[in-house]
Amino acid sequence: MIKNLLFDLGGVIMDIRRQNCEDAFRALGMADIGDFLGDYGQTGPFAALEEGAIEPPQFRDELRRHIPRPVTDAEIDAAFNRFLIGIPVKRLEMLRQLRRRYRVYMLSNTNPIMWNSKIADEFRQEGLTREDYFDGMVTSFEAKCYKPDPAIFRYAEKTLDIDPDETLFFDDSRANVNAAIALGFKGAHVPPGTEFYKIPIID
Repeated sequence: MIKNLLFDLGGVIMDIRRQNCEDAFRALGMADIGDFLGDYGQTGPFAALEEGAIEPPQFRDELRRHIPRPVTDAEIDAAFNRFLIGIPVKRLEMLRQLRRRYRVYMLSNTNPIMWNSKIADEFRQEGLTREDYFDGMVTSFEAKCYKPDPAIFRYAEKTLDIDPDETLFFDDSRANVNAAIALGFKGAHVPPGTEFYKIPIID
């Protein structure tokens, strides 16, 4: 019986577009940005920040090595946040509705720069905060690992006190969904252009 819904953020709740981010960094002069960003995963300092291996000041200093002119912290953060388009209010409404029947959680590969700025802002659209939509949240930078590593699912299981067999996991990455299923979770793939709330929840 499904008691818990565990949601990915980017691509499921939050609309994202990698190309916007790449364009913004290229405008700053970072010609090799394409070497670091992927649709479902990052490399280099981007991956290190997402994994919690480095802090934002170190991340920004690493990026400055790839940018041929002086750039401020704010310029770097603004370019990075261009990855995020936003959250349609309908999805926020649906999360609140689902909490009436299920316990609702988030499991996201993300970083502290986005988490404490654009992401937080998007959850304030209805005058609420992230905590009003979820019973608990796990981020990769806090867990020190990221999907599809089995370790982050076990971390979420323990931190959120959830039983995988009673939990349906939503993600736009098939690899992440498969990793969760291999660990006993139920899985729901949310392809681009699909709304998570239109996917049937089958016990």
